[in-house]
Amino acid sequence: MNTIIGRAEEQKILHLKKASNKAELIAVLGRRRVGKTYLIRNYFAKEIAFELTGMHDTTLKTQLQNFALAMQKATKNPVQAAAPATWLEAFTILDSYIDTLPTTQPVVIFLDEFPWLHTAKSNFLEAFDHWWNSSASTRNHLKVVICGSAASWMIDKVVEAKGGLHNRVTQTLRLMPFNLNETEDYLKSQGVILDRYAILQLYMAMGGIPHYLQHIAPGESAAQCIDRMCFTKDGALTKEFTFLYDSLFDHSSQHELVIRALADNGAGLTRQEIIQATKLSSGGGITRVLKELEESGFIKPYIPFQKTANETIYKLSDEYSLFYLKFIAGATAMGPGTWLSQFMTQSYKSWSGFAFESVCQKHTDQIKEALKIGGVQTGISTWRHVPPKGSKMKGAQVDLLLDRKDNIINLCEMKFYKDEYTIDKEYADDIDRKVQIFKKETKIKSTIFPTMITTYGVKKNSYYTGRIQNEVVMDDLFK
Repeated sequence: MNTIIGRAEEQKILHLKKASNKAELIAVLGRRRVGKTYLIRNYFAKEIAFELTGMHDTTLKTQLQNFALAMQKATKNPVQAAAPATWLEAFTILDSYIDTLPTTQPVVIFLDEFPWLHTAKSNFLEAFDHWWNSSASTRNHLKVVICGSAASWMIDKVVEAKGGLHNRVTQTLRLMPFNLNETEDYLKSQGVILDRYAILQLYMAMGGIPHYLQHIAPGESAAQCIDRMCFTKDGALTKEFTFLYDSLFDHSSQHELVIRALADNGAGLTRQEIIQATKLSSGGGITRVLKELEESGFIKPYIPFQKTANETIYKLSDEYSLFYLKFIAGATAMGPGTWLSQFMTQSYKSWSGFAFESVCQKHTDQIKEALKIGGVQTGISTWRHVPPKGSKMKGAQVDLLLDRKDNIINLCEMKFYKDEYTIDKEYADDIDRKVQIFKKETKIKSTIFPTMITTYGVKKNSYYTGRIQNEVVMDDLFK
């Protein structure tokens, strides 16, 4: 069994399910490359009796041949049996195999890439439904684990199914990318020793996706690693973007349009603004695309402060997609030094600002702990004010707002900088203006605390004193 980094809560849940005295149907969701298969294979290393991985975009016949090969491996039979003609027959064969196994210890049946098994006119889902209800659910020692990267499909067809699988899932696990602390631990386990600023740069480019992180080599700087992985012909992330969406979604070109629109608008877009930017239909199609992207972890919805769900703002939350569209797609320069050459460009400054904001928005628990309000009930949202057309007034936007039950609101300003950040007169005036507009437009009576979240802190000058009430630094995000 390999070491499992992080996933502490998930392991506690899996332990309870493994030890239970009843049959379990465990659905594991999460975006492609996030480590679902690794977690299940390693946590249940001694208990997995049968494992089948669905094949992408293939025929029923091929899937059933794949089942026969998986059964041969499980039974250690030197002679391969004929492939079953239907999934109903396949599950009957699986039942016969389970009958030969001891009932005194947990037996895990692992069906990976579950949505891919349900090919057109295959009746896979109906056969699985019948097998679970008529047989598997009666075996108290049986633990059936199903994994799928197409999270929306898994929710619609399994977790929230209206048919035979309705309310049959006994546990849903949503596996998220590593946070910064888990990323640091993972890299250390791979022999990669980098300071936190370098790890943060890598995280901003590829997120906390274990499959991406495993390609980071010891002895390389963050820039060298990004050059090799993103700007070489055979780099692990050079061509990942298209395959990533195509493998998850039908009609993935629609999903890519939304991702590209959000990448061009770091502050986020409303549903109507997405429709205008992509020219997609305003009907159920866009609703489906947004739901699938959200459930798979590529975008995140935020209900702005004092607004309703109808005014939700969607933001791109997948670091790799943003990085790809900003720098890899259409790149003319390739090879060593490519990434270093970007550091002084306006594109780099713009990207790093939005990428750092996205990282902060994923680490609000750590930010709350740093502010010593971990136990205070807090609403987390965004806010923006767009002045009427023709008005000479400037707009204002807050990308992270903490509305606390102790009558305090933290208006967070996030700045990614290679050194201690310095507030000058222009920026100080901008903060003051933002606070004034926020108070005027929201008519809020809470006390406003302008809060800085930076890499190495903020210099204590005359523009800081009396204006900035709280600080959070990069190290706080790693806790």
